[in-house]
Amino acid sequence: MRARDSYAEPYRIKMVEPIRLKDRATREELIKEAHYNIFNLKAEDIYIDLLTDSGTSAMSANQWAGMMLGDESYAGSRNFFNLQAALQDIFGYQYVVPTHQGRAAENILMSMFVDKNQKVPGNMHFDTTEGHIRLREAQPLNLVIDEGLKSGSDHLFKGNIDLDRLEDELQNNPVSKLPLIIITATCNNNGGQPVAMDNLRAASELARKYNRPLFIDAARYAENCYFVKQRDPAYRDKSIRDIAREMFSYADGCTMSSKKDALVNIGGFLAFKNNEEWYEKAVQIQICYEGFRTYGGLAGRDLEAIARGLYEGTEEEYLEDRIGQVSYLGHRLLDLGVPIVTPVGGHGVFVDALKFLPHLPQSYFPAQSLTVELYREAGIRSVELGACAFGYTDPETGREVFPAQELVRLTVPRRVYTDRHMDLVVKAFEAIAGRKENIRGLEITYQAEILRHFTARFRLREQ
Repeated sequence: MRARDSYAEPYRIKMVEPIRLKDRATREELIKEAHYNIFNLKAEDIYIDLLTDSGTSAMSANQWAGMMLGDESYAGSRNFFNLQAALQDIFGYQYVVPTHQGRAAENILMSMFVDKNQKVPGNMHFDTTEGHIRLREAQPLNLVIDEGLKSGSDHLFKGNIDLDRLEDELQNNPVSKLPLIIITATCNNNGGQPVAMDNLRAASELARKYNRPLFIDAARYAENCYFVKQRDPAYRDKSIRDIAREMFSYADGCTMSSKKDALVNIGGFLAFKNNEEWYEKAVQIQICYEGFRTYGGLAGRDLEAIARGLYEGTEEEYLEDRIGQVSYLGHRLLDLGVPIVTPVGGHGVFVDALKFLPHLPQSYFPAQSLTVELYREAGIRSVELGACAFGYTDPETGREVFPAQELVRLTVPRRVYTDRHMDLVVKAFEAIAGRKENIRGLEITYQAEILRHFTARFRLREQ
């Protein structure tokens, strides 16, 4: 990757949206009214929004032009066939089932394959994937390599699945107990970390050996391909699209939230390499919950934006700039002494809240506490990926089970903010670092049974 100061952004800005920083007293009152949960804040009350990269991208002139060509026919929209052609070209997959977003594709996949008391192994399932598995009363298994859980490790492919543990699960569980494997690339939960091609290839060989289908969570597949090109010498001279075609060849299908690497504000899909029986079964579910097979809960114009965005998301100059901006933020925080997950990942910088706030035990939700403090300090919205998002109450013991990592994700939207915005994020951390020992923990006053972090309410703990 070239030094960031050796090139400029590979685009020009032709429309702007004003943002304003509310005063600190107002921010204090707003976060209190939101029950100390950043999901409850209004977007207009945010200065720099690093909550997610999902659906927050700035679309291109080419995508907006395509939306003017939206065919809103209920059946047989031309835009569906453009999306289908893009999937066949980039992914090498024959069948596509459009959905209104990625979690809807997950819902269809789980409805097809997963039943009560089964196990679903993967490297690290994201929150909605885990949620869908648990809603089926099944057990998500996160089998990422040990290095993937060490925030300071410099392993180049920390999204890799532990192949020995995967084979152990496949050996000891019949198909009726373990119906499929899901690999998330890049791996969101541990810092946007990539999966190596040889690891994916080996996982695919195990899937074939034990007669299990393997699916890829492809929300950030292009970023994964870019890391493979940068970090694996065998792929240095290959194009991103060639790397993508090989990557998807090792799976039987994929789910995708198009709101990430397809650079759109809404949409997703479930896709299959060549299994027509699975496709027809998926369409039956799609029609009930999403819409007809050629629109799947989306307008034709949205299908066209996805088709065009899939190509734009694989352009190397775009990926260099996008991942370069995330790296810029990460290395500025490292220079400040902020503990983050390294190497810096693809879509965001992940702060190790346990190391940054060592005076707060995990039961005090340190990552959530840090998201609150960032908003108080500078109007910045980030997201907790720790005890609230991935902790749960064990149904047998009644005890709280905490995840291995306690992270705050600073997620950078695509083509939205400049490096000056990133500099303000660093400035906010510098201010917080000077008084971090005074940050108070939180306790939950309300929580949902599944995916509690979206709607949980908190109160400040007494000092």
